[in-house]
Amino acid sequence: MNQIIPAYNDPLFSILLIVAVALLISLINYGWSLYRQHNEENHLIKFLEQFDNIECTLDTANMPFESHMEKPLSLLAKAFEKAGEYHKAITIYLYLIKHTKEENTKQDLMELLGGVYFQAGFLVRAETIYEEILRLKPRNIRVLYALAVVYETKHEYTKVEELFEPFEILDQDIALLQDHIRLLQCTSSKTLSATQKITKLNTLIAKEPRLYREVIRSMFLLDTQNAWRLVDTSRLKMILDILWNLPYSQLDLETIKNDSKLSTLYYVKGLFDVVSKESGIFALDILAHAKENGYDEGELHFIYLCTKCKQSFPISFKRCPNCMTLHAIAVEEYISKANHERNYSLL
Repeated sequence: MNQIIPAYNDPLFSILLIVAVALLISLINYGWSLYRQHNEENHLIKFLEQFDNIECTLDTANMPFESHMEKPLSLLAKAFEKAGEYHKAITIYLYLIKHTKEENTKQDLMELLGGVYFQAGFLVRAETIYEEILRLKPRNIRVLYALAVVYETKHEYTKVEELFEPFEILDQDIALLQDHIRLLQCTSSKTLSATQKITKLNTLIAKEPRLYREVIRSMFLLDTQNAWRLVDTSRLKMILDILWNLPYSQLDLETIKNDSKLSTLYYVKGLFDVVSKESGIFALDILAHAKENGYDEGELHFIYLCTKCKQSFPISFKRCPNCMTLHAIAVEEYISKANHERNYSLL
């Protein structure tokens, strides 16, 4: 009697079964992908609803969307942003994020939206946007840095420290950022004594030379004597404005007398009688020669240049207001006519 062989022992049946299982798995994965995408879109819509309020000054509710509109609207939003019309830029970015289908484009637009919120001073909203982006793409280095800047601006230094580990995992060199945050924690602390702050500042300046300017500035607020010990005239240009604006009570006359650069600076300032014209700083030496020859109508003024993006600013900064680079400041001096203040009585 012939033995009946079950169909599942047939090699063809096995192949068909494997193909069927593979197709079923593909269908399940595709269905799951659609479900996740649908959920993410709903989540994004609900997420963006919290930003739809009176600040949206353009009426986009009934504006039809077509894919070719994306680029010109993005350019328009950028133009509004540069003009300082942040509310209009925000409205356009929100509109584009809601209607754009490409996920990478959505991420880029959300990043731009976070930047506009930051510039407009809506720090909590910028923080929320950046955290949402990182929820979706935790390896986005640009957004990690942007979020660190937001936390720093809000003086939430502990939150910045929480980002150090992700930066290190992504192989980022954050040594300067770490020391910068330690400097801010030290100078803003209400629990550290002046002596403890001085010790920490001395440690920081020895470890990270790029903090020299800010450590000197902070030290003059804490201990004048310690500050003068740290003054290095080979780097005079870095702190020229700080020394120029010091009140007479904070001058170390002995140190100034024994250094030609410092004595030239304070001779020009009119606070020192020793004549020296060897500072090595062109504008300062010109004023010293002019003063020696009887012309006493010139004085120094300063502008501050970012060595990274080359933008200039009228006030000093730790982080460039334009490109957010840390401690990339160059002090540029220039000569202008002295503006002698006169006190006039109203009586």
